[in-house]
Amino acid sequence: MAKKVNEIIFRAYDVRGIYPTEIDEETVYLTAKAYAEWLKPKQVVLGRDVRVSGPSLFEEAKRGLIEMGVDVVDIGVVSSEMFLFAVGHYEFDGGISITASHNPAEYNGMKLVKEGAVPISIEAGLAEIRDISLKGDFEESAVKGRFESLDIVEDYLNKVFSFVDAANIKPMKVVVNPSNGAGGKIVDLIAKRIKLNLVKQNFEADGTFPKGAPNPLLPENQVETEDLVRSEKADLGIAWDGDADRVFFFDEKGEFVDPYYIVALLSQIILKKNPGETIVLDLRQIWASVDKIKEAGGNPVINKAGYVFIKDRMRKENAIMGCETSAHYFFRDFYFSDTGMIPALMILELMSETGKTLSELTNPLREKYPISGEKNFRVENGLAILEKIKEKYTDGDISYIDGISVDYPDWRFNIRVSNTEPLVRMNIEAKTKELVGEKVRELTNLIESEEF
Repeated sequence: MAKKVNEIIFRAYDVRGIYPTEIDEETVYLTAKAYAEWLKPKQVVLGRDVRVSGPSLFEEAKRGLIEMGVDVVDIGVVSSEMFLFAVGHYEFDGGISITASHNPAEYNGMKLVKEGAVPISIEAGLAEIRDISLKGDFEESAVKGRFESLDIVEDYLNKVFSFVDAANIKPMKVVVNPSNGAGGKIVDLIAKRIKLNLVKQNFEADGTFPKGAPNPLLPENQVETEDLVRSEKADLGIAWDGDADRVFFFDEKGEFVDPYYIVALLSQIILKKNPGETIVLDLRQIWASVDKIKEAGGNPVINKAGYVFIKDRMRKENAIMGCETSAHYFFRDFYFSDTGMIPALMILELMSETGKTLSELTNPLREKYPISGEKNFRVENGLAILEKIKEKYTDGDISYIDGISVDYPDWRFNIRVSNTEPLVRMNIEAKTKELVGEKVRELTNLIESEEF
């Protein structure tokens, strides 16, 4: 008798769980068959990240698809953006990538997309795929699918470099940290095209992730890159998460640059070349980006956080770019998908053209637009907390696009319940650093108070 698929692995945006207790070969096999049953594709892309469990899960996904009569195109070990590029660029019917993004080594999962690299989320197909996999009743094809391999690297690199003028990028000394993930080999190839001097850190692919979860947004994961930038006297540092779809920057002083400020820079860069376009922003922290987009003649659109929601809004608005302050950056001309390499090249080009260091570019933003950074609170009663906060801050300008956002003339905050964890996430911005600190203490005390 077939093993029952574990429902908990079907998350808001993907399939993800601990291997092999929550997700295993049979689960992936059944989910791949359910994907084929639901989508009815003829030809799909199949890729994977560097995780140790990846090869066996890949083979079971391939087996499931082929049994359902789907032709499988193997693109090998790739970053998530390369996977999305392949689906969009070659106009395949969809794709599956075996990846758990920035989660620790014991996790694995599946990213599922349709034609055009459109994500399949729990609200747009993933619930149906879950139900089909749980039922386990498939209409297998009498004609089995075929299998072939495809090398996408050169086409992918050409696409990435189409966003910049490579000749404008000056030689620089750059600390690069792909977090032992899928990005290292591509960083090498990019560096050769623009003659960067790389100082490599956690560069070799290692699916055991010996330094812990491959997530540079965690403060404890930033320290070694900060230190290496300083000791090497590098021009800047760049780090990527495990599947390289998010990118993070460190200035020449070794200071981590919050993605909020990178959003503002990227907005100015792209609007200089494409005036009047729309940029979609998540609502967590917005003042700097909104101001800079308007100054550059663009149209800022505020949206619910979450990459599925950002991509969907971008398509509706035909927006040229979308940004999340979690360091996801999306581009219309990259199939409305997120990429960690294009923003890196754009920042390098900006530094080269202006002759300014990254601190010179970002310090005016940091001084004018102080923020708290995202604060997370582990709770079991997130919705009750939101209700109490709503009652306390009735004198502000309140919106409910995602959780609750309250705006005042000199400060604003957003508090939202996580889609994937028992967490409440808080972001605050204000006119002064002192006011940010005051409001962090105020809201922290409120969230942690016993009255909840």
